Amino acid sequence: MNDWHSWAAIAVFIGAYALIVSEKIHRVAAALGGAALMLAIGATDDEAAFYSQRTGIDWNVVFLLLGMMVIVGVLRKTGMFEYLAIWSVKRARGRPFRVMAMLIAITSVASALLDNVTTVLLIAPVTLLVCERLALPAAPFLIAEVMASNIGGTATLVGDPPNIIIASRAGLTFNDFVVHLTPLAVVLTLVLIALCRLLFRDAFVHDEKRAAEVMALEEREAIRDRRLLVQGLIVLGLVVAGFVLHPVLHFEPSVVALLGAGLLVAVSSVRTGEVLSEVEWPTLAFFAGLFVMIGGLIGTGVVGEASKALAGAIGQRELGGSMLMLGGSAVLSAVVDNIPYVATMAPVTADLVHSMGGGSDHVMWWALTLGADLGGNATAIGASANVVVLGIAERNRTPITFWHFTKYGLVVTAVTVALAAVYVWLRYFALA
Repeated sequence: MNDWHSWAAIAVFIGAYALIVSEKIHRVAAALGGAALMLAIGATDDEAAFYSQRTGIDWNVVFLLLGMMVIVGVLRKTGMFEYLAIWSVKRARGRPFRVMAMLIAITSVASALLDNVTTVLLIAPVTLLVCERLALPAAPFLIAEVMASNIGGTATLVGDPPNIIIASRAGLTFNDFVVHLTPLAVVLTLVLIALCRLLFRDAFVHDEKRAAEVMALEEREAIRDRRLLVQGLIVLGLVVAGFVLHPVLHFEPSVVALLGAGLLVAVSSVRTGEVLSEVEWPTLAFFAGLFVMIGGLIGTGVVGEASKALAGAIGQRELGGSMLMLGGSAVLSAVVDNIPYVATMAPVTADLVHSMGGGSDHVMWWALTLGADLGGNATAIGASANVVVLGIAERNRTPITFWHFTKYGLVVTAVTVALAAVYVWLRYFALA
C-alpha cells in the first residue's frame, strides 16, 4: 500500500464519505462522483468496476433490489399494504408502541426467511401508511424496522447477503446458522424492542380520535384488485421459496427476484412503464457508486491491508481473536458496506480458522458474521437495507438524514454487539 494510488483512493473515499455524512450534496451525487474519481485516478478500471465480482459493482445486489422493487410496485397497486396497515393497527389497538413492537417482530422474523433488503421493501410501505393513519412520525418506525431487519437477518443463511458469502466460503449449511445464531437473534430482537421504547419515547403519542377512526375501518375494503393480489402473492411465494431453496437450487437471489418480477409483469395487466416508475432508481445508482468506490479500496490493497492487520492482531488467540474479529468487523462494517467487507475478509478468516485447526463451524466464522451483520446498524450506509429505507423515506417526503439514523444506530449497535460478545464467550468458551 505504498503507491500513490492507495493514498489517492483513501482520499477519494474519505472525501465522498464526508460529503455523504455532511449532506452538503445529495448522497447519490457524492457516491457517483467518488466512483468517477476512483476511475479517473486509476484506483480501479472499467473491467474491475463493472465485471469483477470482488472489486466491482455487485450486480447480484443491484438486480435483487430491482426485481423486488418491481414486485413491490405491482403489489402496491392491489391495496395489500393498506390492508396490512389497518390490520396491524387494529391488532395493536392503535397504541403506537404496540404498533412498533409488532412491526419490529414481523420484520425480524421475515428477515430470517427472506433477505433483509426484501423485507424492508415489503414492510416500509405498510409502515408509512400506519404512520399516516395514526398521525405519527414515520422516521422512528422506519429506523426501528431496518435495525430489526439487520438483527433478524443474522439468524439464517439467507437472512443477510454477507451470510451467503460466509456460508459459501466456510461450507456452512442453513441449519448451522439456525443452531448457532437464531437463539441470539431472538434475544437481540427483544432487546431492540426495549431499546426502542426508550430511544423513540417521544414518538409514542396516542391520538384517540385517529385510532378510533382506524378501528372502525374494514381492512378487506382496502383491497382494490383481488385478481392482481392473488397473482402477486403467488409470485411472491415462489420467490420466497426460491430464496429458501438456494442451497438446493443454486439460483442466486438476484436471478430468483428477476424471474419473479418478469413473470408477474407478464401475467398481470399492469403496464410496464407504471411498474418501472415505482423503482427506487436513485438507490440503485447510490449502490453502484458505493461499490465502485469500495472496489477502488480493495483493488489498491487498502481493505486487504486492514484485513491482514486485523488477522495479525488476532494471531492464534481464539478467545481474544474472536472478540477482536467481532468488534473490528462491527466497526469496519459501519463505515464500509458489509457485503464487500465480508467478501474481502472471508478468505482471511478461512486462513485463520485453518491455522487454528478449526472446522467449518469455528467460532471465528460466527464472530465475523455477527460483527458484519450487527455493525451494519451503526450508520446510515452500513448495510444495504439502511440505504434502501433512506431512499424509500426520501421518495415519500419523510427524509431521514445520515446523522438522524446514525445517532440511534450507534446506541443499538453498541448494545447488541456487547451482548453478542457475551454470547460468544459463554457458548464457545465458558460453557464449551
